[in-house]
Formats: sequence, C-alpha cells, structure tokens
Amino acid sequence: MRRTLAGLAALAALTACTAEDPGPTGPSPSDTPSATATTPTAAPATAAPRPENGRCYRLTYADAVAPTTEVGATRCRAAHTSQTYFVGTIDAVVDGHLLAVDSRRVQDAIAADCPRRLGRYLGGTAEDLRLSMLRAIWFSPSIDASDAGQDWYRCDLIALAGDERLATLGDDLQGALGRDDAADRFGMCGTADPEDPDFQRVICSTTHRWEAISTVDATGTDYPGAGRLRTDGKAACEDPARAVAPDPLTVTWSYEPPTRRQWRAGRHYGICWVPTA
Repeated sequence: MRRTLAGLAALAALTACTAEDPGPTGPSPSDTPSATATTPTAAPATAAPRPENGRCYRLTYADAVAPTTEVGATRCRAAHTSQTYFVGTIDAVVDGHLLAVDSRRVQDAIAADCPRRLGRYLGGTAEDLRLSMLRAIWFSPSIDASDAGQDWYRCDLIALAGDERLATLGDDLQGALGRDDAADRFGMCGTADPEDPDFQRVICSTTHRWEAISTVDATGTDYPGAGRLRTDGKAACEDPARAVAPDPLTVTWSYEPPTRRQWRAGRHYGICWVPTA
C-alpha cells in the first residue's frame, strides 16, 4: 500500500534540490472494491481505536512519508516533529460494498481533506502557507487493522527543515501562520539562488542566504515549459522584489518555476526569491 502521490508531491518537491521527484512510488491502489471487500453490514472484529486529536509524535522523514504508522505519541512539550490537527472517519462504502483502505478512492479522499483543513488550522493566507515549510501528512490504518474495524484517518502537521529532514515543532501551532513571527520561524528560505546547482531549500529559522517572498500563478492546463514560465515569472517577481529591497534602485531577485512533474501533481505556481543580505 502507498500513500496517494498528490499530497506528497508538495512534500518531496520542497525537499529535493531538483524538485523533480513527486514522492514515493509503488503499485497504484484500485478504484474498485477489493476482491475481499465485505458489505457494510458486516460487524468489525474489534472496536475501532482512533488516534487522538492534538497528540504529538517524534517522526523521522521516512515515518512521515509512510502510509501507516506505529510511532507512539509523546508529550507536546517535549521535542516532537509532528502534531495531529484532525482525525476523521473513512467513508469507504460504494454501491453497498466496502472499498479496501488502500483503494485509490479512499486514499484520494484523505489526500484532499487533510491539506484542505491545514489552512484553517494554521490561519494566515493561502500565500502564507505556500511560502512556509509547513505541510500536511496523513495516515490511515493498515489493511489488517482496517479489516479488524479501524476506520480512521489522521492528519498531521510537519515542518520541513531541509532535504528529507523534519524540523522540531513548538507546542502551540494552531493559528501559527497568523502570527508576526511566522515567516522567521516557518518561512521558506534557501542556501543560494534557486538557479544555482548548489541551492538547498531550508526553513528560515536556520542559516540561509535567500528567502521566498511571493508566488506567481500560471495559467492554462497544459505545462507551458520551464523557459516560458521562467521568463513570465521573472517579470512578475520584479515588483515584489523591489518592494522589499533595501535600495529600490539596485534590486536582485530570482524565480523558481514549477517542474513538469510538479505541474502534473497540481503545483501551478512559481516562487519569487530575493537575497537576504
């Protein structure tokens, strides 16, 4: 079983220097009921234990991109890398049958719901979230646990520290993007110009030389190509860059377009960058 790639595209894209990998790969789950699916009238073998909202966990990056988890909770005042902000119930009944927990329909529904709820939880604007290193991840029961009656899904919040690394979180993240220090704590920064081959994306609370300041939406449904996106994006980034420049007569900025794979995964915007000093 694998997690649906749509949600993982943003996660992997923000940790890879080339931003080409949309996430882990594996066999695609089926859209149709599993051959072993039962009708919704069948009683579960056990009561369905549910994760608790607000709990915190010490996850590694590998833990974060796995579809299921057995990592136990820790105190939120202790060091942790993820926090649960929503626990929902899987709706897997289709035409009188229960879909398998790893079916595409079930996993796509979870992959759509958790990111949608993240913005409301964090506050701020959609642009604030785009320019942050805060991301949603989600977990569902294993196939055996689902067969035993577990029907929950868990939405967690993480912060990417850099390439396949998670940052330590604080104990009060609700509304975090609406606070004055949000950009300094969770903003998206870089070790170099994003066009530099040595560029690495990092959270702004660590050492950095460039910072992301705005995004530029692209139009159309077909990928226009990196060259066209870069030309249009660089022009659109000039005004935001000039607005934050110490000297508006001497302005430096850069533009990072979405890759073809990111575009397919739903990221139809580029990012404007400026040096921090």
